[in-house]
Amino acid sequence: MVYSPFPPAQFMGLGVALVTPFLVDGQVDYPSLGAVVRNIVASGADFIVVFGTTGESPVVSCDEFDKVLASVRREAGEHYPIVLGIGDNCTQRLIDRIGAANSYDVQGILSVAPYYNKPSQEGIYQHFAAAAQASEKPIILYNILGRTGVDIAPETVCRLRNNFPEKIVAIKEASGIEDRVTQLAHMLDPAFTILSGDDHKTLELMHQGANGAISVVANAYPHWVKELIDTAGSTRSVEIDNAFAACYRLLFEEGNPAGIKEWLYKMQLINTPTLRLPLTRVSDNLSHKIEQSVATLMNLGAH
Repeated sequence: MVYSPFPPAQFMGLGVALVTPFLVDGQVDYPSLGAVVRNIVASGADFIVVFGTTGESPVVSCDEFDKVLASVRREAGEHYPIVLGIGDNCTQRLIDRIGAANSYDVQGILSVAPYYNKPSQEGIYQHFAAAAQASEKPIILYNILGRTGVDIAPETVCRLRNNFPEKIVAIKEASGIEDRVTQLAHMLDPAFTILSGDDHKTLELMHQGANGAISVVANAYPHWVKELIDTAGSTRSVEIDNAFAACYRLLFEEGNPAGIKEWLYKMQLINTPTLRLPLTRVSDNLSHKIEQSVATLMNLGAH
């Protein structure tokens, strides 16, 4: 047997970037949260991501952070894999937050590239190296150039993986850079998981070498997105992808998570489409388009 310095692959398949539902008064809507989580778990989705971008992590208090996580664990069940979003543009603050999260009942951490500061690749490396040393959980890097202003270069990903193989185990790739996944798949070991971070590109990125996705659409249609990923490369996956064409466009027309919250509201899966400022509800025009698309997908048997 050939020895490999890398652990077995983790976080493959479908991860769902979970919404945080709110009531009209702005409080967390725990019944709606539970309904969404139960639907996701029943679909066979491989893991849930709590407090990523879609979960409105910047506007949630420390107390709510703990209560929402506890609620998701309760609804998902004792052994269901949960990944917790913990990112910061202050490395010391990230270290402190990850240290506190070591006691949480989660299976991994999703950590976004440090935003606004625009660090060099060396700064990005040192930031995530510090996170890896502080964390007792495996880390999924989150590369989303459009939100952070910086790209985690493939060479930096490889350096982190090679130096921290037990901690840096995956990347959520949403940079939008052409052939990035092909490049990553060529440079990294087979046990490193590459996840699509853009629903509309999931099939394309899996063709390039991605092993799954962290999906926004799967809040609403976890069964279909799970099937799309599991059958990637088949005519069935293309059929599902084509059915989602309008959904992909409308969900992000006025930003995430405004689109998915409106969608879930129109599906009667959450009680209100409320967001916390500075995010606001989608326009009446987009709301009407979403309602029409929800009806279309319902007629197609989407679930």
